Amino acid sequence: MYEAYWRLTEAPFDNTPNPRFFYHSHEHEEGLARMLYVIRQRKAAGMLSGVYGCGKTLIANSIKKELEKDIYRIGIVTNPRLSDIELVRRIAYSLGMQSVPSSKADVEVLLERALNENMKDGKRTVIIIDEAHTIPNADTFEELRLLLNLQTESQFLFTLLLMGQPELREKVKENKQFDQRIAMRYHLEPLKADETAAYVAHRLSVAGAGREIFQAEAVRMVHERSGGIPRRINMISDAALLIGFGKQKTQVDSETVLEALETVGGG
Repeated sequence: MYEAYWRLTEAPFDNTPNPRFFYHSHEHEEGLARMLYVIRQRKAAGMLSGVYGCGKTLIANSIKKELEKDIYRIGIVTNPRLSDIELVRRIAYSLGMQSVPSSKADVEVLLERALNENMKDGKRTVIIIDEAHTIPNADTFEELRLLLNLQTESQFLFTLLLMGQPELREKVKENKQFDQRIAMRYHLEPLKADETAAYVAHRLSVAGAGREIFQAEAVRMVHERSGGIPRRINMISDAALLIGFGKQKTQVDSETVLEALETVGGG
């Protein structure tokens, strides 16, 4: 709606996990690097945690983009608030299996067969469970632990990545055997002030900005009011661009950001 006014080719602050807009802050670079290490070294499992809106799903999609053209088969489960058997069936679907049976024993046999076939084809299987903190009970975590028993004498048949909000860490710790399978873990912290400025500039650049649209004071205000959380930064910045367009501003200033805060909440 406002793209033409600001001379942008697309909306820069959509809250969708588009890897093109991935900003390599220290936190996100480290989280991505650790999860890629877990995968490439064929570890059993890795865990990435962080507050709501900090960029976990974007990292999951960046992993998929980075690896899917290589030797990897990647399945992503985005809603794991399921029973143990339902989650196993969802995992099977995410890996492209059709007509998945309803019996736990049958679906586990089918899944093991598919994982072995991937390995014989020279493919490595990765299963990413996003929003893993919503897994409702201990039985489901135990089922995931048991799935990690699917291995040959020398390697696991798949790598499991869990991503979720901070409470995920405590849920995993309640299953000591499962917790011991987590080879690498990382907790994403919010962006610092300079990283927020770089993040805003990066997303505007990807969207085609050829000039400085946000004044420095406006970006400082965005950081303060967002707490450095990318999803919140996006919401405020998007609203500020819309308001700036409506008022025919030449740049987004602090006054525009204040009005944006009233629009999105938090003013």
